[in-house]
Order: sequence, then C-alpha cells, then structure tokens
Amino acid sequence: MIFENEKKILNIIKYTPPVFILSLGIIISTFLYFKNISTYNNEKQKIQEEHVKNNRELIKQKVLEVHDYIKKEQKETENQLKQSLKSEIDTAHTIMTSLYNNNKDKPKEEIKKIIKDALRDIRFNHGRGYFFIYDMNSVNVLLPTYPSLENNSFYNHRDAKGKFIIRHMAEAMKEKSEQFFEWHWYKPGDKTVQQKKVGLTKKFEPLNWFIGTGEYVKDFEKNIQNRVLNHIRKIRYGKNGYIFIITYDTVYLSHIRPSFWGKNAVENNDTKGIKEVIQTLIKIAKQGEGYSTYVQNKKPDSNLPTHKLSFVKGLENWSWMIGTGFYEDDIKDALTQKKEELDAKYQNYIQNTIVISTLLTILLLFISMYISKQLKKRFKNYKKEIKEHITNNSKQQDIISQQAKMAAMGEMISNIAHQWRQPLSTITTASTGMCVQKELGILNDKHFFEGIESINQSAQHLSHTIDDFRNFFHSSKEHVEFKLNRLFEKTLTLLEAQFKNRDIRIVKNIEEVTLKNLENEFIQVLMNLFNNARDELIKKERDQLKVILIDVYTKNSQVIIEIKDNAGGIPSHILPRIFEPYFTTKHKAQGTGIGLYMSKEIIEKHMYGSIEVKNESFNYEGLEYIGAKFTITFKK
Repeated sequence: MIFENEKKILNIIKYTPPVFILSLGIIISTFLYFKNISTYNNEKQKIQEEHVKNNRELIKQKVLEVHDYIKKEQKETENQLKQSLKSEIDTAHTIMTSLYNNNKDKPKEEIKKIIKDALRDIRFNHGRGYFFIYDMNSVNVLLPTYPSLENNSFYNHRDAKGKFIIRHMAEAMKEKSEQFFEWHWYKPGDKTVQQKKVGLTKKFEPLNWFIGTGEYVKDFEKNIQNRVLNHIRKIRYGKNGYIFIITYDTVYLSHIRPSFWGKNAVENNDTKGIKEVIQTLIKIAKQGEGYSTYVQNKKPDSNLPTHKLSFVKGLENWSWMIGTGFYEDDIKDALTQKKEELDAKYQNYIQNTIVISTLLTILLLFISMYISKQLKKRFKNYKKEIKEHITNNSKQQDIISQQAKMAAMGEMISNIAHQWRQPLSTITTASTGMCVQKELGILNDKHFFEGIESINQSAQHLSHTIDDFRNFFHSSKEHVEFKLNRLFEKTLTLLEAQFKNRDIRIVKNIEEVTLKNLENEFIQVLMNLFNNARDELIKKERDQLKVILIDVYTKNSQVIIEIKDNAGGIPSHILPRIFEPYFTTKHKAQGTGIGLYMSKEIIEKHMYGSIEVKNESFNYEGLEYIGAKFTITFKK
C-alpha cells in the first residue's frame, strides 16, 4: 500500500531534479555575465589587500626571528662564559693541588708563596682574566691587578651596589665547594667606576682558601654584539629586504649600506623628515613593537623616493631598535603583474563557464530523468529493507543487552562470594569456638557475648553487602546528582575483596566533582573497566607491582576521568576493535566480548559522553610502566 505522503515523495523524486537543473542552468548562465565585473574588481582588491597583509606579516616575522636569535645568543654566550670561567678555575685549582702535594715537606708559608707565584702572572680571555685568592676570613691572599691590597681584610668591603661581596663569598664557601656570583669591581687601570662582573669561586681545602675569577659583563656583551651584528648585516630576503638596527641614541649598527654603520641616523638624508621618523620608530621600539609608514627619499636600488612601511621591535637590555620594511612601489609592480594574469584568466574562465554550463545542463537534464526513475524504484525497495532491518536490529540489541546483564550478574555473584568469604569465616570461627568452650565447660559470659557480638557484626556486614549489590542492580534511567569520589568508593567497595586478594593497588587522585547523570549505569561501566584491568594484572608475576591509577579532574568545562593500569597495554593490532560487540581475547569460558561494547553504548548513547582508549607509558614511584588508559569525558 502506498500512502498519500509517499505518492508526494515519489512525485518530488520524479519531477524535481530535472526542473531544478534546467532552472538552475538558465539562472547561472544569465547571472554569471552580470556578476563578472563586480567579482573581477573584488578579486583585484582582495589580491592587493592580501599582498600588503602578507608583506606586513613577512617583515614582522623577519624582525621577530632576529630578535629571538639575539636573545638565544645572549643566553648561550652567558652559559659559555660560565663554562669558560669554570674551566679556568678548575685548571688553577689543579695547579694549586699539584703544587701543594709536591711540596708538603716544606713550610706552609713557603708553599703559599709557591702557589701565589705560579698563579700571579696567568692571564686569559684576551688578557682580561686573572685569578684572585682569599682566605675564609675575607683576607686577600692574591690580587694581581692591585698587589698593594694583598694581605688586607676585605670583610667590610662593599661593591658599587653596597654588597659585602667578599664576606658573602667566604660564607658561601663554607656550604658549597664552588659557586657563581655577580658583583661590581674596578677594571684594571680604572679605579673611577665599578662595573658589573660575573665570576666563579672554588674552595681550596688544604690552605682554607678560595680562589676565584670573573669577567666584566660589558666586555663579553661587546663580543656578543659584534658576532650578532656580523650575522645580521648579511641577512637578505625578497627583492630589497634587509634588517636595520639603530641604537636608542640614533646610531646605525646595521644597514644595507655599510657606509651608514656607526653613523648618526638623524644625519642621514635618505629619508624625508628623518629626525621625526627616527624618533617615532625609537618610541615604538621602546613601547615594545609596531609598524610605521614614512617616505624614503632614496630607495637602495633606484635612489628614487618611495613610501616605506617598517616594523620595529625594541631590545631593551641593549637599547637597540631592530627593524625592517617593504617599499610601496615593489607592491605595485607585483600587483600589476598579478592583475594582468587575473584579467586573462578571468576572461577565459567566463567563456569556458558559459559553454560548459550549457552542455552540463543538457547532460544533467537527461541524467536526472534517468535517476528519478531509479530513485522511485529504489525508494520502494529501501522502505522494505528498512522495516526488515529495524526488526532484526531490535532483536539483536535485545540479545546483546540480555547477555550484558547476564555477564554483569555473573561478575556480581563472583564479587558477592569474595565479599562474603571473610565474614562467613568469622561467624564459623566464633560459633565453633563457643561450642568447644561450652563442651569444655569454660564458656563464660564474657566469651559468650564477645562471640555473639562478632557473629552479629559479621551478619550486619553480610546484610550491607547484599544492599550494596542490590542497589547496583536497581535499574533507573533518572539523571541524579552524585559526587564522583563517592561513586568510585561505592564501586571499589563492590570489588574490594577481589583486588585485595590479588594484591592489586588502587591509587586515586580524584577532585571534588559533582555530576548529574545515570549513576548505576556509570557504576556498571566502571566495574567493566576495573574487571578488565584485574584480569590483565593477575597475569603478572605474583611479586610484581600491580596498580590501577584513577585521575578525575575538570578542564575547559569538561569532566575528565582517566583509568590506567600497568598490565603492559593492549596489543596494537586489536586496539581499534576492543569496543566491537562479541570481540574478546579471552577464552570463551571467561568472557563474551560485550562488556566494553555495552560500556561504550552506555557512555555515548545514554550518558552523552565519550570514551577512548590508548596505550600510555607513565612513571610511578620512580619506575617506568606501560598500560592501557581509558579516558571518559562528560560536559560539566
């Protein structure tokens, strides 16, 4: 029987495609002709905007690359300096140790003189580096740059920042054998201003001394700057791209023209209003970074005036402005070429579109008429197949659901047996003990009431166990609020005996999270996951650690639950199939293969969450393990 609505659907299938295609072909062919001029202009404007945008991004990227390069060089060079200082100190310490060991038979004062004479004239780092020695009372032993200060106490000596640096070094040497310091000191030959210095001291135990050396920050920064500038001056990109660097004092350090290096940028006449331009650029650099547009009177490759857009960024610790830019006429040349290509391409496109759309309309018209007939035929067959499929699918789902319930019931019966074993043993022991005492005539009131109390407590425990398992089997589709930490406690209580008997450790890291969902169904999922983990963990050797880790936390308005074990993980060739119905790696007597399938059905279709699994390595108590990790995610 064909109903009225089905007749309408069949008529729509039969007549709509050809009518739609014919109408659409006429409309498109007509519309394209009137639309091409507007589209053409929009495309040209878009190309221009994209080209400018790309160039803005390019110059910003180049400046940031140089800035990052300088920062990296600064960090690496400082580390290299410290390594260099350590190498020199270690060498000097070795010399001191050797001289001391080879002259132990001599008086101590003579040994000290031998060591001082050996180190006094040693220089390194292009003659800037030397060694100084102090005793643990801050009395100078060796100071090659100012010998007149030797044997004087520096206990109360302050550097330019007011730090008792020598006293601080001596105190530090009592706790550590070597340590890096920063302080201010006079450069050799210049006692006017103290400059910042980075140094290293190392204790010499035999004479209760510590030896040290250092390098002035400005000296090694100058080396960095020279190396960095040599690299930056060689950078070229695009047609006229280069990096310029100007100090906050308006001195050129890098430019495409070497003649500018070291000269005042304000005195350059290549840029219109150069003073205001440089001041604006430096102001932007001091604020962080940004763009600026100005007129450059002499472009490097043509010596003609042109507009230039530059991006600059400040390097505060060196007071440098790093920048680069692009020229307006370079963009115009590129755009002219692009527009010419677009003109030719668009004209050809319009002609081809008209021809192709006409032919395609005719072809599709015939095809749609044929398809309409086929759709009508297939619609009837499909309707029949849907009915059959719905019937079969309902039966299959009922079978799977029933099998899942039976499997869960089997697990519960096993859990009840484990939970009851201990209380039943207690009842048996107490009752047997009272009988023996009664027969021997030694059963007094105290022992009697203690036995009765033990039996009563065990019976209460059995009753609570039955209530816990009964609540688990209570089916309810009502969404209720529950705390996840309490839910896990309730689930693990049902499995406690099996885990304890098999030495399986449970480690919980659960945040205080409240969820509104299907509580009992979720317990069923968790029990499936825990039981699977248990079955894999018991395969390990008895003395090996067996652990299940539980993590519950919130992130980006989501509740995330992670359960992982150290059972070795799931073989990669079966990992994609573990959620399939009836798929199992266990013997047919041990599993049906529907536990994980039903868990996925419950989480994704009933609880509107997601469940995923993967193998993951992790560190626990200092050891590396690998195992399966199940991740369940809900919207909070």
